[in-house]
Amino acid sequence: MKQKSILTSALLASLLILAGCSLAPTYQRPETAVPAAYKEAPAADPAVGEQWKLAQPSDAVARGEWWQVFGDATLNELEQQALAANQSLKAAAARLGQARALEKNARAALFPQVGVGFGPTRQQPSPASQGLPADADTSASTLWRGQATFAWEADLFGRLGSAADAARLDAERDEALFRSTLLSLQADVAQAYFLVRELDGLRALYADTVKLRQETLQLFQRRYDAGDIGELELARARTELASAEAEADGVTRQRAVAEHALAILLGKTPAEFNLPPQPIVRLQVGVPAGLPSALLERRPDIAAAERAMAAANERIGAARAAYFPRLNLTGNYGYESARLGDLFKTASRTYVLGPLVGTLLSLPIFDGGARAAGVERANAAHEEAVANYRQAILQAFKEVEDNLAHLRILDNQNAAQDRAVSAAGRAAQLSHIRYREGAISYLDVLDTDRSVLQQQRVAVTLDGERARATVNLVRALGGGW
Repeated sequence: MKQKSILTSALLASLLILAGCSLAPTYQRPETAVPAAYKEAPAADPAVGEQWKLAQPSDAVARGEWWQVFGDATLNELEQQALAANQSLKAAAARLGQARALEKNARAALFPQVGVGFGPTRQQPSPASQGLPADADTSASTLWRGQATFAWEADLFGRLGSAADAARLDAERDEALFRSTLLSLQADVAQAYFLVRELDGLRALYADTVKLRQETLQLFQRRYDAGDIGELELARARTELASAEAEADGVTRQRAVAEHALAILLGKTPAEFNLPPQPIVRLQVGVPAGLPSALLERRPDIAAAERAMAAANERIGAARAAYFPRLNLTGNYGYESARLGDLFKTASRTYVLGPLVGTLLSLPIFDGGARAAGVERANAAHEEAVANYRQAILQAFKEVEDNLAHLRILDNQNAAQDRAVSAAGRAAQLSHIRYREGAISYLDVLDTDRSVLQQQRVAVTLDGERARATVNLVRALGGGW
């Protein structure tokens, strides 16, 4: 008897030790090749020293209202409206809620499941089951039961724990994806806003052009009526006016579509939203020299990829645990009686301790390779997650470099375009003077006026590209710098 007690204690101790084991590989974040500095960033100040450091996850760091660096009160208000009403953001928040619920569900498998039940069972045994003749009369009976049930699977070899940890990491991944959706929404609102402002700038430019063409046509009409010019010059003036009006309508159409897109980002129908026109102005937001690589740590998509990789690592442990025994403890305790009035008497007590169905310990011997396939799938899923993580880092570097290059080159392009606008304007002034002196034809005047309009359009477009590149850089850096 004593020896049996010792064996039982030893078995229980062994089970408790095994319940704390995990077969998941030791998680290590894979190494990734990173450059010593951004290619497109200005060199670090020697007085400051090296500004690059090894990455540490900080995607949970609050970004703050980064769009306020643009100093635009209207944009600030639109961002707040989008955060409150955008439906895609609400859907992302709901997905995060689902992931957290799944985590709780997976964690619940680690704890005993207890339930209660009450009800009658009506049964009539067969004569054969009672060892009676086939024509014997067996009477039916009713058995009342009121009992509590208990079921628990010991977490041998960490199968349940690995599954719960994987669910937790999945929830953290979805939280990072929610932040990614949030950042994308903020950037999309800013992008759409600056596009509308760019089109407002073009509309203002065409409004001035149409007004100038109308005044020119009126002048030419008077000169034609007076016999000073021929019909050809009058027709050219009408053509230029109609062309400017058509192009102005085209910009107005683009502006309407852009405003509708912005309304949807704000969670509104286009009919509910109207943005008063305001031409874009050149942004003066500068990017500091020597951006540290730590800013890439803030990118939520990289954090999501890393958490997906960690979850895949835990699922390898759960798949490996299928090779080892599973221990299921079940039982019930309660009362049963043939009469309802006797159900809760002391003599009606009953209990069962042990597996109600099946065995206490179970281990598949032959499964046709199902367990091996499960482990192979878990390993392949982990390899996929590692590749996705490294690709997310490469994509992040590309996006930062792209937008640093955009802004660096746009500085030179804006300066050159300003000179082009100034030179075109001067050429137009001179052509008008020479036309009034009779030295050139009106066709030459039209050419110089078209050149002014074209250069001004390019200048406005570059201002819009600068604004969008700045927003894209903020997005690439994870929401600020």
